[in-house]
Amino acid sequence: MVSLRSLSESNRQAVEALRVSPSQERFVSSVAESLREAAAEPDGRALSWAVYADDTPVGFVMISDEVGSPDYIPHYLWKLLIDERYQRQGFGTATLDLVVEYFRGRPGVEVLSTSGGQGEGSPITFYERYGFVQTGEVVFDDEVLLRLKLR
Repeated sequence: MVSLRSLSESNRQAVEALRVSPSQERFVSSVAESLREAAAEPDGRALSWAVYADDTPVGFVMISDEVGSPDYIPHYLWKLLIDERYQRQGFGTATLDLVVEYFRGRPGVEVLSTSGGQGEGSPITFYERYGFVQTGEVVFDDEVLLRLKLR
């Protein structure tokens, strides 16, 4: 059973210890780096959760919902990290299911966006298998923009 839980003093250390494989590190920042990025980008209005499989933290996810500036993409999957020990077990897909469910529960939200760098270890093929489609746009640090229709 996969669930999203708030970060707290009781789980923060375990969640911040989660890591992707070395080949993925150039595409996925650590939990601590992600939280610092969110703090430095307040108009991104980040919401973040620990990803749990039963009572075990297996990942981290961060989204932008309603943003505070047109410089940010609303309804955006900002970070998704599944620890290398727990990859290829369905936790990433289950996390996306929960994020999609969250946004589908929001009136008027039609599209979920995300982005990914290109190259060995890139998450783009994972997102495409889920149903995201490349838009042809390049954003941020040369990342490919992808969109998933929610309705």
